[in-house]
Amino acid sequence: MNVLLSGIVGSTAYNLATPGSDVDRLGVFAAPTTNVLGLVHVKDSVITTRPDSTHHEVGKFVGLVLGSNPTVTELLWLPDDLYETVTPLGEELLDIRSAFLCRRRVRDAYLGFAKGQLNRIMKDLTNPPKLGNPSGAVAKSARHLARLLHQGRELYETGHLTVRMDADTAAGVWEFGRSVAEGDVDQAATLLHTTDRALWGPSPLPTDPDKATVQDWLLRVRAAHWDRPGVVV
Repeated sequence: MNVLLSGIVGSTAYNLATPGSDVDRLGVFAAPTTNVLGLVHVKDSVITTRPDSTHHEVGKFVGLVLGSNPTVTELLWLPDDLYETVTPLGEELLDIRSAFLCRRRVRDAYLGFAKGQLNRIMKDLTNPPKLGNPSGAVAKSARHLARLLHQGRELYETGHLTVRMDADTAAGVWEFGRSVAEGDVDQAATLLHTTDRALWGPSPLPTDPDKATVQDWLLRVRAAHWDRPGVVV
């Protein structure tokens, strides 16, 4: 693969990892442009396990980030020490990361992902899985919910995303997960409600993303990889 940008994401990036946590990697790659335009089938995502990694082809990646998909957007806001591959085009991508943002899509994406975690919490509480640790599953979903709402609110209100939470914030997320798992589900719904209200307030984000800037970068990627050899995936 012609990897443009990749790094360590997930719990390690959030400062929520435990000794047993997996190390997750995320990246964006460019398929040879002649393959994209021709008859050769090119996968838009390459996923592996051991090590756990997901790489999205640049066309899919751009669409996901324009939609403010939280899982993918965080790749553009990692601390420098978590990047493992940064090419010149990857550096340009980091430089234009704010061009992908707009208030409606940040609001919809982060609230939508958080609501999905709340639904998972309710499902696991009312119909606990037969295998594994039901309490642990609820706590994990609650931590995801709290993190998503914390990061989504910051991104909406400041135009900046802090992926690596400080020690106090991370401790609060862990405590939130424990409390919800012990039965205080109302606080999860309350946090979702208060964040929902906040994400309709003032924001420095524009009404629409800067698609012209994104398009210009994408076309430079396609031009740079017109006849460049690469693994056909």
